[in-house]
Amino acid sequence: MTTTATDAQPSSHTMFEVRNPATGAEVGQFPIHTATDVADRVTQARSAQQWWAAQGFDGRRRAMIRWVRWLAAHCEEFYDLGHAETARPKGDVQMGFYAGIEDIRWTASNAKRVLKPRSAPPGLALANFQASVSHEPLGVVGIITPWNVPIYTVLSGMACALAAGNAVVVKPSELSPGVAKLAVDSFHRANPDAPAGLVSAVTGLGDTGAALCQSGVDKVAFTGSVATGRRVMATCSETLTPVVLELGGKDPTIIAEDADLDAAAESVVWGGFFNAGQACVGIERVYVVDSVRDSFLAKVKACAERATAGTDELSSYGPMITSGQVDIVRSHVQAALDSGATALVGGIESIRPPFVDPVVLVDVPEDNPAVTEETFGPVIVVNTVPTTEEGVRRANSTRFGLGSAVFSTKRYEGIARRIRAGGVTINSALAFVGMASVPFGGVGDSGFGRFHGKDGLREFTYAKSQARKRFDMGPPVQAFPRTAEQFDMVRKMIRWRYERRLK
Repeated sequence: MTTTATDAQPSSHTMFEVRNPATGAEVGQFPIHTATDVADRVTQARSAQQWWAAQGFDGRRRAMIRWVRWLAAHCEEFYDLGHAETARPKGDVQMGFYAGIEDIRWTASNAKRVLKPRSAPPGLALANFQASVSHEPLGVVGIITPWNVPIYTVLSGMACALAAGNAVVVKPSELSPGVAKLAVDSFHRANPDAPAGLVSAVTGLGDTGAALCQSGVDKVAFTGSVATGRRVMATCSETLTPVVLELGGKDPTIIAEDADLDAAAESVVWGGFFNAGQACVGIERVYVVDSVRDSFLAKVKACAERATAGTDELSSYGPMITSGQVDIVRSHVQAALDSGATALVGGIESIRPPFVDPVVLVDVPEDNPAVTEETFGPVIVVNTVPTTEEGVRRANSTRFGLGSAVFSTKRYEGIARRIRAGGVTINSALAFVGMASVPFGGVGDSGFGRFHGKDGLREFTYAKSQARKRFDMGPPVQAFPRTAEQFDMVRKMIRWRYERRLK
């Protein structure tokens, strides 16, 4: 399949073009969908969702497994288009693709176990009732995805929403819509009998995303920057549309005195530079205990100097996607150097748009923008701390709380437990992100709500309680008039149950 853009869109649409950020070559042209277009898609999705919900857990699982098989059989199309559209090395594209299809497999295989109706104890006072809880699909979910990992964020969001019984309308970033649209369209290619509109994509700029927020969808799942996340939340608040926000990060890593320094250096360099650092969960801050500082820095330097930026399929990482992001990287590096920091690897000369070669900065003041703000580029700050306790304090001295890492052979549990973040990887980097069975999301300015795992599935449902009266049990308490005998009976029950029997 070679088409990447118009797919028979009406010619009356205004179009925008997408270009390879490294070469400037045009990759495709896409329509700017209007608020009317978005509303039409949501209406179509709402009708299709009724069919999808009626398939039940087993029917949805079969359709989603067919989808996974189709994706696996056509993986090269995604590698090629992802590489052409973002100039990311195919290895990076492949990682996002794998994580996405694993999310689909896991949610399809586990939705029934997680979401099926379950019985609940009715309590002593209502012992004549039977209680149960079900998790019902919301209806139509709008998913707004970023440019940095377009395949993964589309597939991951769709996986949870679809497995829970919802229809989906996706609005991908205008910087990488082609591969995202291919990911959306692949569901219907794998399931041609599914009704049109069960999953669909709308393309365009910010106004198209805003229209999706205002379209009457039952939830919006947004992945992107903190600033845009606030705008999404504000827009959705006008219609009381609930949101899931997976936003930015300034992820810390703590290197303890008993860490495996070789493994720590390799993981820090990979976690900081993969995808040119353009990842919300990329390692940006490292706190190393003073007693192992020199040895650790030597190993980091050696690893970082082996990393390469370029357009080759197997380069370590590719270009920065936007010139604006290059400017942010430049400003953070310059601010650090101006404040007395040392460039262990690279420096201002590493910035050669659209590429940024590896930069490792040492001894950066904690109030410097390179420490306090999200850089979103291949820049790692390494600061020295006297103890891991001080490392934890500094790690938590931020408004972000997405990912984190700890390197220690014996003390990792105590260190990891005290870090305020949505996820932590011990003796590696970012591993929890690739695990479909565990939740992914942040706290603070990193957002709220979860993708992945049981929490991710439940995120796209609402809990519904059901209580059924099975038999009468004495004089009805839920009726008028009240009697003194009833009041005395309940009083005695409360005293017996909660004063005398409660342990």
